[in-house]
Amino acid sequence: MSTHAKRPDPALRLAALTLAGLLLTGCNALTRLSELGEEPKLSEISNPTEKAGYRPVTMPMPDTETPRPMANSLWRPGARAFFKDQRAAKVGDILTVSVSIADSASLSNTSKQNRGGDGESMGITSLLGLENSINKVLPNTVDPTTMVSGVTSSRDHTGTGSIARTETIKISVAAVVVQVLPNGNLVIAGSQEVRVNYELRQLQVSGVIRREDISSTNTVASSAIAELRVAYGGRGTISDMQTPRYGSQLLDVILPF
Repeated sequence: MSTHAKRPDPALRLAALTLAGLLLTGCNALTRLSELGEEPKLSEISNPTEKAGYRPVTMPMPDTETPRPMANSLWRPGARAFFKDQRAAKVGDILTVSVSIADSASLSNTSKQNRGGDGESMGITSLLGLENSINKVLPNTVDPTTMVSGVTSSRDHTGTGSIARTETIKISVAAVVVQVLPNGNLVIAGSQEVRVNYELRQLQVSGVIRREDISSTNTVASSAIAELRVAYGGRGTISDMQTPRYGSQLLDVILPF
């Protein structure tokens, strides 16, 4: 009977390593494998309030006031316009969000530290008679009165840092009113996907707006949106090539140098 253990089949080892690699890279690798030779699949249209992680927005609200009816008046108490307003006002209404961001920042910092010391001296002329024992150990080599003399120390440190950043985003996207707050402000959420060849671009926007900031064309500027959240990215061939591999990202996190 042979005492040598049977070596595993090379094909099984390769399959095991491949499976382990897929598990380490997560679901993104499985998605990419399922789309080999095909364009990235568009997401299905769904209710924003039913997506995972959605939570209703809670904001500070003023005290409610009940409008008093006025007899023989064409103006309806509580109305925000004389004629019927066609702008978004209730849950499910659609409006256009004009995202225009031109952000730039420049930061520079310089620090310098200098510390020095000179002229330190110290001696022992008498210490319980032990000063005479020094000559017995080191004869004629040490003078107790000049044990330490002329100590000099210095330290210099200079640091310089700079940051220059420029971001420009200009795009329009339709959003849906998903919530009406007690004071009349609207919570909106919208998403857009555009696929060009093998690249899928995704845009998401959400925030809180006032009805007064919606223009007559049913459009609101991004600068008038409170708690604005804008996400612009994508997935596909180009994004995959520009994204560092998981191993490189892991090393960037854990390596101290």
